[in-house]
Amino acid sequence: MPVFGLLLVIFHPIQWICLKIGGHNGHNWSVNALQYSIMRCHRILGTHYKLRNTHKLDKDRPLIIVSNHQSMNDISPMIWLFRKHYPKFISKKELGRGIPSISFNLRHGGAALIDRKNQKQAIAEIIRFAKSIYENNYAAIIFPEGTRSKTGVPKPFKTKGLEVLFKYIPNAQIVPVTINNSWKTTKYGKFPCGLGSKITIDAHQPILLSDYPKAKYNELIAHIEKVVTKSIVVA
Repeated sequence: MPVFGLLLVIFHPIQWICLKIGGHNGHNWSVNALQYSIMRCHRILGTHYKLRNTHKLDKDRPLIIVSNHQSMNDISPMIWLFRKHYPKFISKKELGRGIPSISFNLRHGGAALIDRKNQKQAIAEIIRFAKSIYENNYAAIIFPEGTRSKTGVPKPFKTKGLEVLFKYIPNAQIVPVTINNSWKTTKYGKFPCGLGSKITIDAHQPILLSDYPKAKYNELIAHIEKVVTKSIVVA
């Protein structure tokens, strides 16, 4: 969509200026402004967002936000919903170059850029990322399916990334999240865009990682997956 592309081009230098002048907080402000603008521009297509979090999230501890993944249009509302917690993503390295605004944010905003064909690099990068989340009380957003579900039907969770985050962010508050109907915005590919999608994002009851010993991490991941996927509506 031309308006979406124009926003990315406009906000690219804005991010650069905000980072140079205001540091992390300035850059974070520009990123949040971009996400809000993107969601508003989607109204042109009749897309509506309903973001729901009725739970109290601790600002004095890091978050691990675990969600299903349906399209690129998951990103803006997720950042906006959790903006007070400085959300950071685990992303494939290809997105770290060539895309105005998006690539800049991933490179300079504290994301983990992983090579999905190089497990050693991916694990090392997630460890670095997890340590940063732990030290700064940021929010790590992870999509354990590993790729988008183009039909809304969830894919099985991959556990390795979560296990690394659990190990290096032991005091985390885990927030399961369910995304619905985002896949409908890209069901025809990048063009034409789907019209009239009603995207919902629901944060579920937070879980304290410290309540689970390491021996029960597999059970915890299975529980999180169940919480996330049981609320997915495919229609």
